[in-house]
Amino acid sequence: MLSAGALSAGALSACAGHHVPMTEPSPAASAPVAAPTHAPHAALAWADSVLATMTLRQKAAQMTWPNLFGDYVATDAPAWRKLSHDVGDLQVGGLLISVGSPIEIAAKLNALQKLAPLPLLVSSDLEFGAGMRARGGYFLPNGIDLGGATVFPPQMAFGATGDTTLAAEEGRITAREGRALGIHVDFAPVLDVNNNPNNPVINVRSYGSDPRLVATFGRSFIRGLQANGMVATGKHFPGHGDTDVNSHLGLPVVSVTRERLDSVELVPFRAAIDAGVGAIMTFHGALPALDSTGAPATVSPAVLTGLLRGELGFHGLIVSDAMDMRALLDRYGPTRSVKAAVEAGVDVLIQLPDAPGGGAAAAVDAIVAGVHEGLYPESRIDTSVRRILILKHTLGLQRNRFVDLAALRTLVGDSASRAVAQQVAERSITVVKDTLAALPLGRLTHGARVLSVTIAHRPDLAAGATFGAELRRTFPALRTEFVDADDPGDTPWRILQEADSADVTIVGSYIGPSDHATTVSAPATITAFIQQLVQRGARPILVAFGNPYLLQQVPTVPAYVVAWGGLPVSQQAAARALLGTIPVGGRLPIAIPPFAAPGTGLQLPALTPPAVTAGAPIGGH
Repeated sequence: MLSAGALSAGALSACAGHHVPMTEPSPAASAPVAAPTHAPHAALAWADSVLATMTLRQKAAQMTWPNLFGDYVATDAPAWRKLSHDVGDLQVGGLLISVGSPIEIAAKLNALQKLAPLPLLVSSDLEFGAGMRARGGYFLPNGIDLGGATVFPPQMAFGATGDTTLAAEEGRITAREGRALGIHVDFAPVLDVNNNPNNPVINVRSYGSDPRLVATFGRSFIRGLQANGMVATGKHFPGHGDTDVNSHLGLPVVSVTRERLDSVELVPFRAAIDAGVGAIMTFHGALPALDSTGAPATVSPAVLTGLLRGELGFHGLIVSDAMDMRALLDRYGPTRSVKAAVEAGVDVLIQLPDAPGGGAAAAVDAIVAGVHEGLYPESRIDTSVRRILILKHTLGLQRNRFVDLAALRTLVGDSASRAVAQQVAERSITVVKDTLAALPLGRLTHGARVLSVTIAHRPDLAAGATFGAELRRTFPALRTEFVDADDPGDTPWRILQEADSADVTIVGSYIGPSDHATTVSAPATITAFIQQLVQRGARPILVAFGNPYLLQQVPTVPAYVVAWGGLPVSQQAAARALLGTIPVGGRLPIAIPPFAAPGTGLQLPALTPPAVTAGAPIGGH
């Protein structure tokens, strides 16, 4: 546990407009985060002393965490002026940081911490490691990867490895890098059980379809993360896995019995609470078995106060999912959504809609109005703010809220951390079928005619790049083609002619879940193209970098490989697996009905030596 620093007059009067005394930046803290039921006396005393100085409006602001990008902005830019107002004048309690380069994120957060009367709790979605957000992106038009923090494959890849120690390692590395960037709360792990293949938004973000597997991997990640000084957030309570509606776009309804919820959806959350998870994020979806009114869980007292607090005994932070999602806004609007969420038991509101009637200031107004209207007493607000303040003290932010920019390069994205991510990616590659014994491709000559077709959304600049580069090391004459998943045009039919003259055709699909997806299914043009390849005798090898259930749409492909994610680390692993330079041992942590059961996965040894006789035909392991 972090030792409690001595309270100062500045700390006690911070909410009256004074600044907490600030120390010099230091490397990221690595002390463990205690379970929320075991807050130290010093943290309780500090929280209560600060709370006693706060106005109702200042308390409401602590519950409101606006979002920002980690981009460069000048101090006179409108975006910076708004942030400065939210942090310095409105006195919000925390922030949700999104994409940016590591240095810019850390520098921007340091600058905002300097403006804040009380230290800010900074949160971020780091489901795939700190590199999910803290990366420099790609410089156009050259497509130069600007690097960044360590990025891991999606959670389902971990399930495919069968090794929970890797999830704990991801937690450790994410906490180390995240704290170095100035981030304290990770909105991970996803504890949803993805037992619906048509789920357009969870999919590979889940560890799998078995609640016990999800619970075990989630618990390992939580312990790895919190043992290294970062708060974990289990999401989306009480379960977003069994739905085919994207809550960003509409209201999902999980129409199952309470008994089913107890045996499936709630299993990982119970395990997370037992493991001392510091925060839980809500689900913008209705569960009639828990609340007959049809209210989404985020605004349901029965779900949050009755089930989560009362029955399951959770005492940490309850964080809303993004408050700008249509599942809430279409039914309640921005003001009523805020009031209803607070009334239900939410402690922290994130990603508030900007307009109309939105933003951090409007949310603060709504929280205060709820007290004046008698929807909830001020003591209800005090309870949430006390939790927030206790967490700030537990993390040592009352002593030092800054990070050391000079230390970033020694803590973020180092070779040892990247090696762990690469190990996860390589061990996760799963060969679901290979009916013609086409793999590994490393048995072919270097002069073999190999065609690699990438199917992706046009903005996905990374799709196929690393995969193609790795294949070209073995096959210098590799030909590559790109098909725009949104507007394929006549490209697929032109590629059919190329496939006729190829020795091997590999199709990599990067179509997968997203915030804007209504379905994870591939468009009819794409599936028709793959079926044509099969019918013309091209014997395609289909690699699913996006949706692992793609086999359901094209079951006749002779070879089907699941890579679980389209990030460079997974692309490189998939290419190496196809070539035979690494062994293949991944197993499905899901079912692909009716074609593959959980646990399916061919076990293929690596080639020794990497390439053998010239002109070796495809066939035979």
